[in-house]
Amino acid sequence: MNQVALSALAFLGGIFLAIQAGFNSHLGVLLKKPLLAAIATSLSSTIFALVVVLLTMKNMPAPSTVKQVPFYLWFTGGLFSVFGISLYFYTIPKLGVSTMISLGLCGQLIFALIAGHFGWLDLPQEPITVKRMAGIAAMMAGILLINLK
Repeated sequence: MNQVALSALAFLGGIFLAIQAGFNSHLGVLLKKPLLAAIATSLSSTIFALVVVLLTMKNMPAPSTVKQVPFYLWFTGGLFSVFGISLYFYTIPKLGVSTMISLGLCGQLIFALIAGHFGWLDLPQEPITVKRMAGIAAMMAGILLINLK
């Protein structure tokens, strides 16, 4: 798949996450428990992913492949997901969706820049450059403009 198509898919994924955050923060408000909304998100995501896997996957991973996966990788993504999603659902009704998403994206990009630079989490190393720092500065300026009252 070419870079334009991949970029479009990433952009679409961001739209989907903002829509999901809006719906599920509303669920958390109605339930008065953002953590219950996070549980609903996780359960429904599991069901939808399972259906897609069953419809599209031709072969399951070999048992030897499954055994090679470090134990912590089976749950740490879910741990950070429940914290991140719960924080989204808690803060959206208080801050608004554009403020929360812009601040959340800022956190994601700054962490990604640092993690990529050092190759944390077994990710490919991507050095911090002046151009990337200018991008972060521009993004932070944009966040200020989005959030100024």
